[in-house]
Amino acid sequence: MFTNKRRQEERTGRYGTPRVQYLQELVSQFQNATNEETKERIAANLANFAYDPYNYNFLRQLNVLELFLDCITEPNEKLVEFGVGGICNSCADPENAAVITNCGGIPLIIQCLSSPVRNTVNYGIGALYYICNESNKEEIVRPEVVDVIKKYAAAGSVSVNFSNLAKAFLDKHVSQV
Repeated sequence: MFTNKRRQEERTGRYGTPRVQYLQELVSQFQNATNEETKERIAANLANFAYDPYNYNFLRQLNVLELFLDCITEPNEKLVEFGVGGICNSCADPENAAVITNCGGIPLIIQCLSSPVRNTVNYGIGALYYICNESNKEEIVRPEVVDVIKKYAAAGSVSVNFSNLAKAFLDKHVSQV
């Protein structure tokens, strides 16, 4: 459920931790974690906060979007999944999409399309759907990327999710000649 300032104050109470402080604590815990399982748990938690517009400014302020991009570069498939999931959850916001794009996120997201993890692929397609615009379309809508997305669009019998999301991407961003 989306939050607003009044609802957040009601949920937090007089002595609760403000959202930005809580998110900062999560970021610090992630940065100090040495255990992969702890990092996975925290990245998943941060990705869950990334869908709510109430948190968008906090995510930018605390460099959480960059943390998500760093997760995509890790060999740990769970961190990749949660990193691209956080990007997908947050990039419907144009400011977040710009941060992700300016930090070199497009090639990292494209890499996720070849992941063996279904969620990672779904999040990758979803993120590209939201990030793609006139200023970066050439970088995203390259023949090799479109070919992969077309294969997912044709895979309705294997995964309706992949197929529907891929078709939506193609309908929005790839002109049918």
